[in-house]
Amino acid sequence: MSHEFPPMKNDLLLRAARGEQVERPPMWVMRQAGRYLPEYHEAKGDNDFFTCCRTPSIACTLTLQPIERYAGLIDAAIIFSDILVIPQAMGMEVIMVDKKGPHFPSPLTSPSDPQYAEILSREVDVKEKLSYVFEAITLTRKKLGGRVPLIGFCGSPWTLLAYMVEGGGSKIFQQAKTWLFKYGQSSHPLLQKIAGLCVEFLAQQVIAGAQIVQVFDSWAGELSPSCFAEFSLPYLKHIADTLPTRLAELEQDKVPMIVFAKGAWYALESLCNTNYDVIGLDWLHAPAEAYAIAQAHGKVLQGNADPGVLYGGHDAITKVVEEMVQGFGRGKQGWIANLGHGITPFVDPEDLKFYFEEIHRLTKE
Repeated sequence: MSHEFPPMKNDLLLRAARGEQVERPPMWVMRQAGRYLPEYHEAKGDNDFFTCCRTPSIACTLTLQPIERYAGLIDAAIIFSDILVIPQAMGMEVIMVDKKGPHFPSPLTSPSDPQYAEILSREVDVKEKLSYVFEAITLTRKKLGGRVPLIGFCGSPWTLLAYMVEGGGSKIFQQAKTWLFKYGQSSHPLLQKIAGLCVEFLAQQVIAGAQIVQVFDSWAGELSPSCFAEFSLPYLKHIADTLPTRLAELEQDKVPMIVFAKGAWYALESLCNTNYDVIGLDWLHAPAEAYAIAQAHGKVLQGNADPGVLYGGHDAITKVVEEMVQGFGRGKQGWIANLGHGITPFVDPEDLKFYFEEIHRLTKE
């Protein structure tokens, strides 16, 4: 099924992601649609988080809020959804606990857990199970009216496995590390199963209207270099290698792909050797050093200010933006401006606006 969408008025992000020279760096930030915005709470109302994700009209409204608030300042929308919709599609229950985060009432405990065999054998109809995501993308793409491109996304196989066995977020990742070090051989079939679903999920998002996609490896930093090389990188590569082929099978054009492996500072060169077009950086990277590595591999970088700088006032924001602008080649090629992770709670939306304005100001011709 093909959709008719309004023509693009601002394709800056897409051009930059393809490595083209641009007039200025495109910019957006992770979690830009979210709880730091007062209008988010108004639109969310009494609905819980996953109800918002599953209601296309609400997800669309929330996606559009930062585009409307920061009109002319940001260059992309990212669909309001969550990486944990894939475990839900696999048959696992996930709830969002207020002030705590995601919770799996029945996580995978070991390979002998009956859920393990069930999940591996279950055929998941991604198109049917996650139809609400695709409906939200199509609706949002139409309502954007070509103002900016729309980003689709998924979680990485390792990060999703970590949630599925840990039961939520963690400081020590006892269960996730148990799976890696005690049940390593059993982890790989599960990681491969998730990777296959990620490919199909991203492909269906593109059909629905996503113009660029990002893979969030949010827990990459919990892995040593050798564990990352064994349990995360192969599956990230599988997604990047397989998605273009799947899109071709579905008679869809290839779209740019972004990978964001938070905390895996040691893996920059390895990631530059994959088929991702854009490598997302957290704030552990020095911009100039990372840019030199990426340029040598013909890759685009995305990032990477510490979100905490938005608590620090205008002088601190200006200093960080200056470092990024200088380090990332002044933004004419090879850089998408972003934060090094998502916006944290209690950020003043006006401080985020100033962050965007400073990037604009300091990258003018």
